[in-house]
Amino acid sequence: MGIWDKLRGELIDIIEWTDPTQDTMVYRFERYQNEIKNGAKLTVRESQMAVLVNEGQIADVYGPGMYELTTSNMPILSTLKGWKYGFNSPFKAEVYFFNTKNFTDCRWGTKSPIILSDERYGMLEIRSFGTYAIRISDPAKFLKEIVGTDGQFTTDEIDAQLRSIVVTRLTDAVGEARIPVEGFAGNVNELSEFALEQLQPEFEEYGLTLTKFLVENVSMPEEIKKEIFELSRLDKIDLHKLAQMKAAKAMEKAAENQGAAGSAMGLGMGFMMSNQAGGLFQQGQQGAQGGTPTGASGATAPKAGPPPLPGQTQYWAAINGQQAGPFDMTTIQKMINDQQISRDTLLWKEGMSEWSKAADIDDVRGFFGSAPPPLPNS
Repeated sequence: MGIWDKLRGELIDIIEWTDPTQDTMVYRFERYQNEIKNGAKLTVRESQMAVLVNEGQIADVYGPGMYELTTSNMPILSTLKGWKYGFNSPFKAEVYFFNTKNFTDCRWGTKSPIILSDERYGMLEIRSFGTYAIRISDPAKFLKEIVGTDGQFTTDEIDAQLRSIVVTRLTDAVGEARIPVEGFAGNVNELSEFALEQLQPEFEEYGLTLTKFLVENVSMPEEIKKEIFELSRLDKIDLHKLAQMKAAKAMEKAAENQGAAGSAMGLGMGFMMSNQAGGLFQQGQQGAQGGTPTGASGATAPKAGPPPLPGQTQYWAAINGQQAGPFDMTTIQKMINDQQISRDTLLWKEGMSEWSKAADIDDVRGFFGSAPPPLPNS
């Protein structure tokens, strides 16, 4: 080997980039006056791509591998330069390396609340935050649209722009999706997939691919959250059993506080509370099935529940402005004797067109003759 061949070997460039950082997306390989020797070795590693730029124009794009830069593997640049018969002298070109790995843990969040219109709760505000992951899928487009002539482009330089895109497009997508407000907190996976699908075209315009989008949390006003929780519990609770449980607790408390007399009173109160709560629960269930009779007081009686046993008559009573019952005739007589039902108390049973005073009902009128008179000054 002659001295000239030795010198020529030493002049051959090795063009490569090993990334010591975790956030560099694009790196421009620096050469004095951007001169690259003929036959230079270009090494593009996995999760990298390289782009040659000549006089402001994007020329050749290289994927992972090792390349010897000659006219045979630089077809676009050779066409731009017009090297018809090859070349041996150095040429000028900028080499940009693109990091095509996934950039994870990019964070997003709503600085201002998203205003939604819900069919049940009206206008309300929600906030949300999460993470997303991106990678460069089209280096040439990313260079033209975002990087420009930046020699070292990091995720921080595009983070604010991408966050604005995410929040703006997510706000529009959520509004168009018409998702019930309780669906946001309970279906974050579905919401994440929906947002990923809606946002993907926006990122592709910049030569990026949105590989992952996660909604970590959706917050809403406390009063709305409380109402949602209460409605959710009511859907799972047997209201009749709940009324019985509360009546039992009231009876126990009355017995503890007032002794034997309080126990008797507590039993009566618990009996009335249980019957009233059960009546209201049946009213809510049966009222949806059709119309109900109304009386002079405006109280509404539902259609009867399960039929009474053969030979038994049951009445509903309007006590303290609340509907209670149904009570059999033995209970009606006892309540009259205990002065819980008076002559003016409104009663109703199945088959009656409207509520009537107890004293006007044949089945009940006779009970008042056996009732003791009220105490003096009562």
